Amino acid sequence: MASADQLINAFTTLLVTIDPPGLAPLFLGLTVGMSRPERKQVALRGVTIAFIILAVFALFGSSVLGVLGISIGAFRLAGGLLLFWIAFEMVFEKRQDRKEKTTEVAITKDHIENIAVFPLALPLIAGPGAISATILLGGTLPSTVERAQLIGVIAGCLLITLVVLFLADRLDRFLGVTGRAILTRLLGVILAALAAQFVVDGAKSALNLISATPT
Repeated sequence: MASADQLINAFTTLLVTIDPPGLAPLFLGLTVGMSRPERKQVALRGVTIAFIILAVFALFGSSVLGVLGISIGAFRLAGGLLLFWIAFEMVFEKRQDRKEKTTEVAITKDHIENIAVFPLALPLIAGPGAISATILLGGTLPSTVERAQLIGVIAGCLLITLVVLFLADRLDRFLGVTGRAILTRLLGVILAALAAQFVVDGAKSALNLISATPT
């Protein structure tokens, strides 16, 4: 059974890596035009999917990526490039342009489910950092009981994340239309920087692997 110090360390590591307060404004930018129930649906589905992803990595760890032949570096690169596309749309209002060409019905169930999967669940919540942390923590907690405790810690962190995303709607009402427009562009730039960091970290990891490979 894991000690209290180990569980506190795991909880702190995952919570800092997931960064719920930092996700809240990004969540607002991704769900522009949605009603409060639709935002809650996206948040709940996204957090649930993220929990499943992290739980799988907690149980099986690096063996999952090893079987697929995927390194954490490659995962960071892919996640960063995909985030670039989302950031581009946020900064230049491409998503808003598409909404203006359609009616309110454009926000369909499929649209809500797609946003919940990408980019909310993956890679914003269960991103390379959170997956890497989960794999590392799983390596220090090898027994079945300890892995179960780690999954409990993951559930606790994601419950906090869900509460933060639910409260993000109040911030949306406070900002209004102008505030949302400014915030969406600002967060698009921040998201682009985050994507760049993912790419840089992934490239460094890939280069290290290449240099470490015997010739």
